[in-house]
Amino acid sequence: MHGAPAWPPDFRAATYVNPAAPKGGRLVQGVLGAFDSVNPFIVKGLPAANIRSYQIESLLARGYDEPFTLYALIADSVETDAARTFVTFTINPAARFADGQPVTPDDVVFSWQLLRDHGRPNFQIYYAKVTKAQAIDARTVRFDFAGGGDRELPLIIGLMPVLARHAVNVATFEDTTFTPLIGSGPYTITEVRPGVSVTFTRDRNYWGRDLPINRGLWNFDTIRYDYYRDNNTHFEAFKKGLYEVRLETDPARWQTAYDFPSLRDGRVVKETFPYGLPKGMEGLCFNTRRPLFADIRVREALLHLFDFEWINHTYFFDLYKRTASYFDGCELSAHGVPANARERELLAPFPGAVRPDIMAGNWAPPKTDGSGRDRRGLAAAFPLLEAAGYALKGTRLVHTASGRPFAFEILTTTRDQERLALAYTRSLARAGIDARVRNIDASQFEHLKIGFDFDMMQYRWEQSLSPGNEQLFYFSSQAADQNGSRNYMGVKSKAIDAMIAALLAATTQDDFVAATRALDRLLLSGFYVIPLYYPPVQWVARWRRIAHPGPTSLYGYLPESWWAKDAKS
Repeated sequence: MHGAPAWPPDFRAATYVNPAAPKGGRLVQGVLGAFDSVNPFIVKGLPAANIRSYQIESLLARGYDEPFTLYALIADSVETDAARTFVTFTINPAARFADGQPVTPDDVVFSWQLLRDHGRPNFQIYYAKVTKAQAIDARTVRFDFAGGGDRELPLIIGLMPVLARHAVNVATFEDTTFTPLIGSGPYTITEVRPGVSVTFTRDRNYWGRDLPINRGLWNFDTIRYDYYRDNNTHFEAFKKGLYEVRLETDPARWQTAYDFPSLRDGRVVKETFPYGLPKGMEGLCFNTRRPLFADIRVREALLHLFDFEWINHTYFFDLYKRTASYFDGCELSAHGVPANARERELLAPFPGAVRPDIMAGNWAPPKTDGSGRDRRGLAAAFPLLEAAGYALKGTRLVHTASGRPFAFEILTTTRDQERLALAYTRSLARAGIDARVRNIDASQFEHLKIGFDFDMMQYRWEQSLSPGNEQLFYFSSQAADQNGSRNYMGVKSKAIDAMIAALLAATTQDDFVAATRALDRLLLSGFYVIPLYYPPVQWVARWRRIAHPGPTSLYGYLPESWWAKDAKS
């Protein structure tokens, strides 16, 4: 995306793999949740995990030691111009789908049309920017782009899923299904037990096994994902060895619960992995489509009523760090950094869109003394609520004009989310706010989330070191009205749209950083979420029968680079 690739044209393998890793054996992974489809490219349903990476490939593949650099996969060469107004891919003649049929330019054009017209909203947003797609010859496909200004588009098309035209029924593509798609990837789905498990089997005839980008990856003969409905069952299954690698997300469990026989005798090991990505924004998301949360003063007031310090100490052993930016932990974050001249220039057409303290880099989430009784949050919240038209009537907060009580629902789908929400409702009750928690199963939650049918929910927006078109899917005005987008807060802002356009058009790293920080400042100024927290490292436990390379990628641990110790080859 910016600068030059880290690896030379003749690189032999990625820097974070063991090129001599043995092939064979089995990996069982445990997934918390459920699924009702094996098509991850449509709005309907809750798809099974990892179909995209294990079964369906793209023209190019990401290198995980760089912010955003792609290397040859289905395509063995790529051409674009300095302005990136078009991109041409030449397909590797060896590329084959799992049924033995060659991957052709027609398959690529078909995939673009299919996903643009029938895929998830992010595909529709990205691929609508293509003005023309055509097969030039038996190996070459070209895409032309509208308008210019989006330098990421050649990479976005390079990561487009490539589906087999001869094996897709367009008429039923948008329906949930347990019949796997045919891909060109290293694995095929060989067994689906609806809601219970999905089994992937390594394709021994996989066409791309010797490509440099794949060397040292895709080592297990079979990978099975078992699904669990609740956290306790999920964890107990790991302790019993029913699955073999666990990414821990609960600091309290990491601190206290990993004291069982198989860990004490060395069969299970706890490890931490550093990761260099932005820590993302996990927060309690306001749905601003709801009249109650349309007022920014209300949203800011409710931020003051969240006691992070008490929650972190009481539930999480003070192991979490507080989120203060949508791009925490890297140079893209505006937290603690005053806006430079380039940022101010970008924001000048939108006076007042960024709060002065956020522009100056002085803002931080409110802090308490951690006692659970600190009244400074109430003192800060009540003037904002009064300005928004609310007042205490007895012990209840009501809208003074209508008499309507201040009441809303927090939607949750896991016990951990429910516990956090209940703790927050206790703080809200001290301000006279009637907040209720509704915990539902994963399928219901997904359905309500897709249709923006909630008041508040917990959500995490993942970020990379090269934010781009996905920001349109997250935060653009267009996405606010598209069911299935990740603009869950419902933000519609010309300033935010302009900053996304600026980061997509940036030709230098300085311009890119300035546009991203300006976007961060706008999102923080809108108080669209109550920022929560993030782990400083990845907490991973594994059974010792599974091994991994020594180096860790910029993205953290990569299970696709791991292998079974009892593998034969």
